[in-house]
Amino acid sequence: MEMIDRPSPNFDDRASPVSMIVLHYTGMPDAAGAIDRLTSPESKVSAHYLVDEDGTVFQLVDESKRAWHAGKSRWRGVADVNSASVGIEIVNPGHEFGYRPFPDEQIAALIPLVSSIKERHAIGRGNIVGHSDVAPARKEDPGELFPWEALARRRLALPSPRRDLIDPFWTDAGFLLALERFGYDVTDAQKAVTAFQRRFRPDLIDGIVDGECRAKLLALLLPRPQ
Repeated sequence: MEMIDRPSPNFDDRASPVSMIVLHYTGMPDAAGAIDRLTSPESKVSAHYLVDEDGTVFQLVDESKRAWHAGKSRWRGVADVNSASVGIEIVNPGHEFGYRPFPDEQIAALIPLVSSIKERHAIGRGNIVGHSDVAPARKEDPGELFPWEALARRRLALPSPRRDLIDPFWTDAGFLLALERFGYDVTDAQKAVTAFQRRFRPDLIDGIVDGECRAKLLALLLPRPQ
């Protein structure tokens, strides 16, 4: 895969092997501004890769190093997500600057990038996540317009369950226990539910636990090939 090197000074050494991929949107008006911020020593933020809307891929930090992209976050018991992950920034203005669908050219470039990282580090589909999954109290990216199903069809992410759904009729507290078991930090309960919906039920994001949410989460927790 061809990519452009734009080295960022914002990295340090990993404390653990890579076991996940975290997808972000840049949340800035344009790609140039995002690249400048991710490579500025003053910003103290970075990612391993950035994918522009036209499909151009930039490498900012070597995968062997710990990029500073996830901030305070947690996933499946891992609290130092930066050490355990490869971070990919996807150019999109985000909710603050005019959130819009991700162009086909961009996703076409992202898919082989994710596939190569997944294969290189033997990452399971359940550990290819969004920033909002690992930091639900703080983040919304890559957001409800991100085409997770395009990745799921290629076994690069978990699909949203749609068939043979069964409502287990958990209480809200039971749902949160199950959500934590699946991987989410549920310290802020409503935001954790919202993050789950943003990822797995993006057509209705209201932070309210209902039968569809319970049924989808149950299906995700059932044993299945990873």
